[in-house]
Amino acid sequence: MASRAGIQCLAIPTPFAVGSVNAYLIEDEPLTLIDGGPNSATSLRDLERLLAQHGYSISDLALVIVTHQHMDHMGLAGVVAERSGAEVACLGLLAPYLEDWEASAAADDDLAYEVMLRHGLDPSTAKALRSVARMVRGWGASVRVDRSLTDGESLRFAGRTVRVLHRPGHSPSDTVLYDEEHRVLITGDHLLSRTSSNALLSRPLEETPDGRRPQPLLQYRASLRATRTLDAEVALGGHGEPISDHRALIDKRLRQQDERAAELLRLLSAGPRSAHELAGSLWGGDVAITQAFPTLSEVLGHVDLLIDQGLVAEDDSGAVVRFEAL
Repeated sequence: MASRAGIQCLAIPTPFAVGSVNAYLIEDEPLTLIDGGPNSATSLRDLERLLAQHGYSISDLALVIVTHQHMDHMGLAGVVAERSGAEVACLGLLAPYLEDWEASAAADDDLAYEVMLRHGLDPSTAKALRSVARMVRGWGASVRVDRSLTDGESLRFAGRTVRVLHRPGHSPSDTVLYDEEHRVLITGDHLLSRTSSNALLSRPLEETPDGRRPQPLLQYRASLRATRTLDAEVALGGHGEPISDHRALIDKRLRQQDERAAELLRLLSAGPRSAHELAGSLWGGDVAITQAFPTLSEVLGHVDLLIDQGLVAEDDSGAVVRFEAL
């Protein structure tokens, strides 16, 4: 279905637990690559091989679009642009982040460290995880952004028009591309077939008026509902298989989030707990220590949903934040 619309999926292997990342080649004028895998010689070689299967080389590319800030999607953008002369485009809010990757990633790591400490992880583990994060930053790389995109903007190709839609939640920069005529959505990690995208705690890309902790799951739910209104025959995610009924999948994801929030409310009915304690009750020893921050993000997102519903209160008066059922 995607190939009939002139969009080819290039599944690039990665070293991450998520597996391959789906880059997409829009066979139109300009010849466009959406995402491209992490910054590694292996990923570059795989990208070259996959392009060759469709009769192209990197030098043929004229435009690279980055859907969001995570390194398995943006890592190769700079190398590809340098080798091809292609323009790089992304959401305008994302451009400064990509252009100074090292500083952006370091600031994100600092936020993750602070969140882990405030929500109950022991300091030695939090410090070790910050060191690990510093070691893997090389999978991303700075890239010059030539074209800043705005939410709702139309990208015109020779044979199609694609609308740019900002859908924050999984990350602050998540961008969906909507080809209304061909009824195709390219969703990055906003919507995935195999797994629910974690709404990861991240630094806002613009200042928030109250300076509060970001609430990405609440953002993500609003974004999912907005995507649900779109008329699409297929949604092409950043990992996994094409999605044939995006509305049914979105309904499932929202339902799963409600169920997880209800599970946390039951745990809190026994007394106040930190997010780390809640994560331990949910997953016990099944969670690798390297997943401490993603699991905290998941717990905090669902607790935010309960707070928004008036069912839970947050006590941040102590060294460790605790939550209690009302």
